[in-house]
Formats: sequence, structure tokens, C-alpha cells
Amino acid sequence: MSEPSPARPRQVTLAAWLIMVGSVIVVAMVFDQVAGLHTLETRESVEKFLAEPPGADLGIGTDTVLTLLRTVAMVAAGCATAAAILGYHVLRRSRSARMALSVLAVPLFLTGMVTGGFVSSVVAASAAMLWLQPARDWFDGITRPSVPVPAPAPPAQPAQPVPPVQPGQPLQPGQQPPAWPAPYAAAPATRPTAVVWACVLTWVFSSIAILGLVAAAVALALEPQPLLDRAREQNPELTTQGVTDDLLLGVTFAMVGALVLWCLSAIVLAVFTFRRAEWARIMLVICAATAAALSLAGVVLGAFLLVASLIGASAAVALLIRPEVRPWFARQR
Repeated sequence: MSEPSPARPRQVTLAAWLIMVGSVIVVAMVFDQVAGLHTLETRESVEKFLAEPPGADLGIGTDTVLTLLRTVAMVAAGCATAAAILGYHVLRRSRSARMALSVLAVPLFLTGMVTGGFVSSVVAASAAMLWLQPARDWFDGITRPSVPVPAPAPPAQPAQPVPPVQPGQPLQPGQQPPAWPAPYAAAPATRPTAVVWACVLTWVFSSIAILGLVAAAVALALEPQPLLDRAREQNPELTTQGVTDDLLLGVTFAMVGALVLWCLSAIVLAVFTFRRAEWARIMLVICAATAAALSLAGVVLGAFLLVASLIGASAAVALLIRPEVRPWFARQR
């Protein structure tokens, strides 16, 4: 009789679904961008880029740039298609599929910068999650034994009182040496306060960001003209570059949607971190550090409202890498 296979970790299920869904989104974005390469607006934008530094120093023509963009986009679509298929086989515990995903993650991440770096980065990060514990043990077929719980000691039988040992006297039969206090006491395996605060900060700031993004998207949908006028005032060359109002609105809504997905991912990662998942802590540190870097760049450019996001993300990173946090996750492994 064969031994039952270990249950699939939730980490593997989440990573596989992120890979499949993200790959489908990358393919859709690629076909949309490839279709846009044939438009007059795209050709004019490329010609303007090649007419000014640093594009003028490349020494290539417009047709060459369009061909390169089309080639890179098709490579990204091919990698994403293969990743979506391999993600399904990962759910079926295929070690070769995990290895192939790790190889595809690099070109998918690089070529995805042309088609949407955020989604391709999520797919690449999800492929890396498959090499962390407990996913690594699941693919190797290793089942970690649970820590045995000691049985309660039987009640002690009443014994005759034995006189205590006096200093300088030898031990008599039945006497015990004097008890000395233990130098260290076992620390309870409780959730560190730093983990609690890091998760709370993530939930609060991510929720506020989602509400703000949704409100901004609704306001933009109801009254888009003020944003369009302001964008063209700040960059009068948008009209000469062939950037239409519909294109500008589409890019804005796409950015808002990507940021909302990012905040939702941070909330989910905080839930798994709160439940003592080491892989989620690592992913949350990466996510919060990226948010802090982007917030810092926004503050430098004049978006002072991002100061709160910068403080919250930096605090979450600092809390998740404290010395008492890592042993708590390591004890779970």
C-alpha cells in the first residue's frame, strides 16, 4: 500500500493561480499593444523619440524599432502562454514544470517591461515562491514529522517526608540535592508584536489606498476633462505625439487598476504573514520595500501626500525584519 501524498500547501495553490491569471493578462496586453503598433500615432511617437537624444544616438530607423517592439512583445506572449500551461501542471506537483517556470521567469520579467512590468513581475515572483518552504518539501515528497506532545506525568505517590540537606552534610538515602533556579525559561511561542503591527499597518494603508484609488477612478469617469486639460498643460507635446484623450484615459485607468491589484495583494500577503507563513513574510517585505521606494520617488517629485505611504511601508519593512520575528517563523518550519 502506497503512502498518502502530502497535502498541497496553500502557498503553491496561490502561486500557481497567480501565474496562470497573470500570464493570461500579459498575453491580452501583448495583443493589444501589437495591434497598436500599426497605428499612425505609434509611428509618430517612435519617430519623435528617434529625433531627440537619447533615441537619436541609437542609429536605427523607425521600422527597426517597431520590429523590435513587435518581437519583444511576441516573446513575452510566448513566455506567458507557456507559463500559464506550466502553472496548471504545478498544481499537479510537477517538478519539471516548476523548473521550467523558473527558467521562463527571467525572460518574462525582462520582456514584460514592454507590455506591463507589474503583471509580469507578479508572475516571476510567484515562480520564485515555489522554491520556498513548505512548497519545496511538497515537490520533493517530504513530510515533516509533527512535534510530539509529551504525555502528562502520572500523579506522584505520597512519600515520607525527608529532612532537607543541611549545608556541609552528606546526602542520606532518599534525599535530593537542593534545587537551583533554572538560568533560562522557555519563551512562549506567541506571535511577536512586531508582526501584528506590520500586518495592521499593511491592512490600514492598503485599504486607504484602495479607497482613494477607487474614488479617483470614479471621479475621473464622471468628469475626465479637468484631468485631460491639466495633463496637456503640463506636457503640451502630448498632442504632437499623437496621444489622444481616449489613450490617456485608458492608460490612467490601467495604472489605477494595477495599483488596486497591488494593494489587494499586500492585504492577502499580510493575512498569510499573520498566520505564520514565512514565504508571505518575504513577499510582503519585497512588496512594502517597493512601495516605499515608489513613494519616496513621488515625494521627491512633489507628491507630498505619499509621505504617509512612505512612512507606513518603511515601518512595515522594519518590523518584519526585526530579530525576534525571524525565529518565530523559523520555529514554524
